[in-house]
Amino acid sequence: MKIAVLPGDGIGTEIVAEAVKVLQALDLKFELETALVGGAAYEAHGHPLPDSTLKLAQQADAVLFGAVGDWKYDKLDRPLRPEQAILGLRKHLGLFANFRPAICYPELVGASTLKPEVISGLDILIIRELTGDIYFGQPRGRRTAVDGHFPGADEAFDTMRYSKPEVERIAHVAFQAARKRNKKVTSVDKANVLETFQFWKDVVTEVHAQYPDVELEHMYVDNAAMQLVRAPKKFDVVVTGNMFGDILSDEASMLTGSIGMLPSASLNAKNQGLYEPSHGSAPDIAGKGVANPLATILSAAMMLRFSLNQPEAAERIETAVKAVLAQGLRTPDIHSDGTTKVGTADMGAAVVKALR
Repeated sequence: MKIAVLPGDGIGTEIVAEAVKVLQALDLKFELETALVGGAAYEAHGHPLPDSTLKLAQQADAVLFGAVGDWKYDKLDRPLRPEQAILGLRKHLGLFANFRPAICYPELVGASTLKPEVISGLDILIIRELTGDIYFGQPRGRRTAVDGHFPGADEAFDTMRYSKPEVERIAHVAFQAARKRNKKVTSVDKANVLETFQFWKDVVTEVHAQYPDVELEHMYVDNAAMQLVRAPKKFDVVVTGNMFGDILSDEASMLTGSIGMLPSASLNAKNQGLYEPSHGSAPDIAGKGVANPLATILSAAMMLRFSLNQPEAAERIETAVKAVLAQGLRTPDIHSDGTTKVGTADMGAAVVKALR
């Protein structure tokens, strides 16, 4: 089982190191190879996704990814910014389906800003289409307007677009996932305004005919954003496009108490995947040893389950994380009165100890 380890920038190196320790504590044989990505790769090679890193990712069974980005790179030309590395990996590996579970552990009910009765028992799966939509649509750029409200003025533009096969394949993923859960899919769109998402709604409805055992509801994105904080437990599987999924999954993460608890998996048609925490590189706390590694450790568990066919090992890690939370250990982002505050390395060591 070959794993490409791409720590990236900021806290990425700290949290990935703990996830690697957890993997190494399992009685499994892994081939782990580390490479630079993001700002670290730009500093060393002049590009956020060097050919050598991309080749390693393509040859691996799975990619364990940390985080990329730093404010100091914001003035670079866009193709050279650290975030382009993750977009490049999604494109070259064909990672079209992003899974982001939002689970509220009983021990962390008090860490959420919502009332306990609203989020207690929460278990949502957001499935985000990852390689289409406005993030990849062409044409895009800047120009001088020749018409519109301000002809002759500078303007910027991006293109939102989806093809039928793109929508069909992510819809199938959502319905199949729902069959293993509570058999309900909420498709989130903006069909009342955007032609792209009227098309999305029509195609999802067509695919649904193949899954009569699964309930389907359609919801506008603004209403979905409201319902996630009003009554989040009404959702089971949420499927949506790239941009809406980006926003809604971060909102859902805070229902759980901290974005530091939210893992994610990005899969292609062969179940080769990239696994990363849903949070960013957090350069403001990098090097301080206070980042929460649990989202990355849980991402490693997802990697074992989806790409490496090791469901029992995945369950061992998830059980160990629950045990550590039950012990009252907390990184600063989820710390509260009556719990014990620990740093990144101590939290990772506690998970390893619970495994053993």
